[in-house]
Amino acid sequence: MINLHEKVIEADSRISSFVRETPADLSVHLSAVGNANVYLKAEHLQHTGSFKLRGALNKMLSLSLAQLERGVIAASNGNHGIAVAYAGKQIGVVPKIYMRNGVSELKAGMIRSLGGEIVFFGDNPLDAEVEARRVAEETGQTFVSPYNDLDVIAGQGTIGVELIRQIPNLDAVFIAVGGGGLISGIAGYLKAIRPGIQIVGCWPQNSAVLCESIKAGRIIEVNEQPTLSDSTDGALEESSITLDFAREFVDDFVLVTEEEIGDAMRIIAEHERWIVEGAAGVAVACYLQTRAEFEGKTIAIILCGRNIAYKKLRSIL
Repeated sequence: MINLHEKVIEADSRISSFVRETPADLSVHLSAVGNANVYLKAEHLQHTGSFKLRGALNKMLSLSLAQLERGVIAASNGNHGIAVAYAGKQIGVVPKIYMRNGVSELKAGMIRSLGGEIVFFGDNPLDAEVEARRVAEETGQTFVSPYNDLDVIAGQGTIGVELIRQIPNLDAVFIAVGGGGLISGIAGYLKAIRPGIQIVGCWPQNSAVLCESIKAGRIIEVNEQPTLSDSTDGALEESSITLDFAREFVDDFVLVTEEEIGDAMRIIAEHERWIVEGAAGVAVACYLQTRAEFEGKTIAIILCGRNIAYKKLRSIL
């Protein structure tokens, strides 16, 4: 059995000098609204603007020199690709990033500015992911998955190490879910040291692939609709290890509407003076929807990223 807790500790030691320990700030507004102590884990202030850097760095720093010289390939909606490009720049590697057609030009531009090479392929994230993995296997290059990789999951789980140090009396954590790497890593660490902690998985109703797959007991195809949480949309690889992790560690499953996501993003902008992307809004919206269940408790909400196009942001605000 995989000891995810130990993997996260190893990852924390490996990447700590490369990443920012992001603050966990008390939200006066959300605490008052829910009659609880609500902390916002400001991972949107991470280098590259999202938590994805942690997983990308842990994976790439664990590779041998020979593996790095053969090359690195990734697939991404944006944030993971930005993180891989940033990590590559730190260690002198030019990664190739596969992206679906029509992705945010902001995120594509960030990847290019960091020296990453972009290949557009397919009309959904899974198309790009499958093609990137195929090319990696064919050429002998290393594929850095956004979620379906133990090293990536462990790196993302280092947020849990910081959380328990910053908020020792933590009762519950709200985490937006796409491929499941973030929630698997954080929950795998926290559950090992505090089994009673409550892990709340947060999804947009328009794209809840892993949630529906957990219900089905296997990875399934789900009819998705466009969502403000574009960082979490897309199908999953059939072999994804995050399915079993999520089934084991996630206690609650909450889904929110697009209206609720937009409202949450506006609340963070108005009351915290922070700009966050849709996926972070999902986690905040899920807390607001269920806040009556958490009165008197100490809560952390992961603000997972800030990389949202200005035009979309204006339309929301």
